[in-house]
Amino acid sequence: MTPPQLPIILALGTTQTLAWASSYYLPAILADPIGRDLGVSSNWIFAAFSASLVISALLGPRIGRQIDLVGGRSVLSLSNVTLAAGLALLGLSYSIPVLVIAWLLLGVGMGAGLYDAAFGALGHIYGDAARRSITGITLLAGFASTVGWPLTALGLETIGWRNTCFAWAAAHILIGLPLNFFMLPAVKGAKAAVAAAVKPHIPIDRTMILLAFAFAAAWSVTGAMAAHLPRILEATGATTLQAVAAGALIGPAQVAARIFEASFLSRYHPLVSTRLACLTHPIGAAIVGLVGGPAASLFAIFHGTGNGILTIARGTLPLSIFGPQNYGYRLGIIGAPARIAQAAAPLAFGLLIDVMGSRVLMVSSALSLSALLALFLLKKPPVAP
Repeated sequence: MTPPQLPIILALGTTQTLAWASSYYLPAILADPIGRDLGVSSNWIFAAFSASLVISALLGPRIGRQIDLVGGRSVLSLSNVTLAAGLALLGLSYSIPVLVIAWLLLGVGMGAGLYDAAFGALGHIYGDAARRSITGITLLAGFASTVGWPLTALGLETIGWRNTCFAWAAAHILIGLPLNFFMLPAVKGAKAAVAAAVKPHIPIDRTMILLAFAFAAAWSVTGAMAAHLPRILEATGATTLQAVAAGALIGPAQVAARIFEASFLSRYHPLVSTRLACLTHPIGAAIVGLVGGPAASLFAIFHGTGNGILTIARGTLPLSIFGPQNYGYRLGIIGAPARIAQAAAPLAFGLLIDVMGSRVLMVSSALSLSALLALFLLKKPPVAP
């Protein structure tokens, strides 16, 4: 019997919010104080963070395959333990080697505990009907930065960065682990399935390559904007206040876009919404390029809208094209280039901004449009039911 979707959406939405807030969004608040405490540049922390994203990318296919075999319960529960261990070790770091090991451990936890793993778990439970639940958990976890950054900043001010890491680690054990373990269904015969498993042959065909390229191009823009948005907007002529205010609109824009996807775009094939999402960043860039700094908020809304839908599409589009068989493994393969691109984008765009200033939006727009072109080169999929 297939379990009802709402309880699992609420559980996974909560655990995904926790996972993103305590890993991916952590360096934005803690990099500088960690660097000061260890006597090194914050660039060391961001370098270790980028390495953790590469680790999560490399582990993606193996983790997806494991979810295909045994479901998401054990994998996501283990991710809570791994993330807790990484955070605890980060809080205990007094040297660069320990810091790097902590972030590599967090990379393993992110590979097993962020969206791709959660999407794979939902695909294993609901098959072709997983689109609604995928949209639901991204809607809730869209508040990860909105919740995570203030909590991390509050912890930094009140108990220090080390105890903040310990608090996030405790949250994984006390909140994340029970939710993932008790709310996700166990899979009968999982041990036998693993014992009898033969690694599937998934051809890296034209469709797989186009999807991997599209998501890599789009997520490199996401990674770049997450790291450099205020700096880029100030280069367009926006004041610091305008740039910060614009950045605050990205989260609400993402959530609003996901509500729109769930209520209206869900009647169309995910390819339609994914193509639309690739257009919004270039449209926003064109507006801010013509108007300048005063249009910073409008650019942030367009960018956030596209990013919100792309997050859903990363799970729903491969499911709609290939179906639920070997879904987690496919997600891992398709998503690996995107995670590596996302890891490299902050450094690459930082160097480009030094040379190009606000014209770097031409590069990000070209990447978004190249993703759109790749999606148009896909063969027309069957109409979704």
